[in-house]
Amino acid sequence: MNKEKRIEILSRLRDENPEPTTELNFSTPFELLIAVLLSAQATDVGVNKATDKLYPIANTPQAILDLGLDGLKSYIKTIGLFNTKAVNTLKTCQMLVDLHGGEVPEDRAALEALPGVGRKTANVVLNTAFGWLKDDEGKYFLAVDTHIFRLANRTKYAPGKTVEQVEANIVKLTPRKTEFMFNLHHWFILHGRYTCTAKRPKCGSCIIEDLCEFRDKSSD
Repeated sequence: MNKEKRIEILSRLRDENPEPTTELNFSTPFELLIAVLLSAQATDVGVNKATDKLYPIANTPQAILDLGLDGLKSYIKTIGLFNTKAVNTLKTCQMLVDLHGGEVPEDRAALEALPGVGRKTANVVLNTAFGWLKDDEGKYFLAVDTHIFRLANRTKYAPGKTVEQVEANIVKLTPRKTEFMFNLHHWFILHGRYTCTAKRPKCGSCIIEDLCEFRDKSSD
């Protein structure tokens, strides 16, 4: 895999989907934060079904706190690990009210301090809700999930043994073009979700198949 291949991979993904975004439904940074928190080990479709019912009733930290634990669980009980997620969601809402005036902070450290919110969630919120490309120290907001990890390794775009290594390698190897750095996260997620799937990748219908260095390509 070389620079020219990486540029061509991103260019094709861009041409197919010029303005990619998350498939989670949200209208505010807080709604996105909670949706991403709930999406761990769950599908976006499943999260959307829950939040489409929850948000018309409670879509602010205080409103969710007012639901209480059992009330919140009644809305998210169809999502995996909902008991733990309900507890973390309430703790996060309480911290947002107590420390941030009920608003989602535009700060990586402050976001990562919230219960159930790790680096990936913080990066998604900063990139997708606030439109941040990188922080004041020049560090890019790049969230690496299972799809991105798989795609980066399978294609050899930016292989790494850990999520942290893949994140660092993607940042290091991706051409410094704003649209590439800003949209790569969504391009890779969507491509991994619908084409470069875990069990049976659809190599036969993949727009970057000729650039991919995966050895065990399928004919699907």
